[in-house]
Amino acid sequence: MVVNSRGMIKSEEEISLMRESGMLLAQVFKMLDEYVQPGISTMDINNKVEQYIVDELNARPASKGQYDYQYVLNSSINEVVCHGVPKETEILKNGDIINLDITLEKNGFIADSSKMYVMPLASPLAIQLVKATYNAMWQGIKQVQPGAKLGDIGYAIQRHAESHGYSIVREYCGHGIGREMHEEPQVLHYGKPRSGLTLKEGMIFTIEPMVNQGTAKIKCQKDGWTVITRDKKLSAQWEHTILVTSTGYEVLTLREEERLLAM
Repeated sequence: MVVNSRGMIKSEEEISLMRESGMLLAQVFKMLDEYVQPGISTMDINNKVEQYIVDELNARPASKGQYDYQYVLNSSINEVVCHGVPKETEILKNGDIINLDITLEKNGFIADSSKMYVMPLASPLAIQLVKATYNAMWQGIKQVQPGAKLGDIGYAIQRHAESHGYSIVREYCGHGIGREMHEEPQVLHYGKPRSGLTLKEGMIFTIEPMVNQGTAKIKCQKDGWTVITRDKKLSAQWEHTILVTSTGYEVLTLREEERLLAM
């Protein structure tokens, strides 16, 4: 991962702009809640998101053109851990689970979030993995406050996932975000409590655990982007952009249905 060396503490003006980007990105997922269903292709989703961000929100899909990537999102189905590439030929089916990872830039600042969508007839084991991963992310988010350590976040996520018999992918992590998509610090989803960087008010970063049903081992496919589980078992991921406040945290990409969780 390329990490930008800009300062990690955002000004009040920068935080306000980040808050706007996060709010707009939450609207993208609200739109997708009624759109994502069996029978549509991942390219259909990509094109719908691009049209909505550009035409409806007057913003920019920040992923397009980043590291020569041609699309506005990653679409990761079933055993795909991350960085799935949209395709016309990849059609959502009953029983699938899919992660949609989307970035949005408005007024020069980027928000980053992902959400799992569970298709009808998904197995109970798939649903259990999706829920456990979501709860693991929130266990990490709830550690965020000034004076806490990055290791506290990783430990909470790892403990929750492993207590359900799952494994944490270690090759990818959360990251600082702002004017650049990837800034300092790196946010691991495993670790030891009271270890690592001390959190300070004004830091903004993503928390985005990737949790595997089987082993943590992964491999990258020939396209150079798509990462899958080596054992072909399911993987799930959720992601939010988080601000460290004076008293705790604010989820900048929070969606309407999550507001009680963030209290």
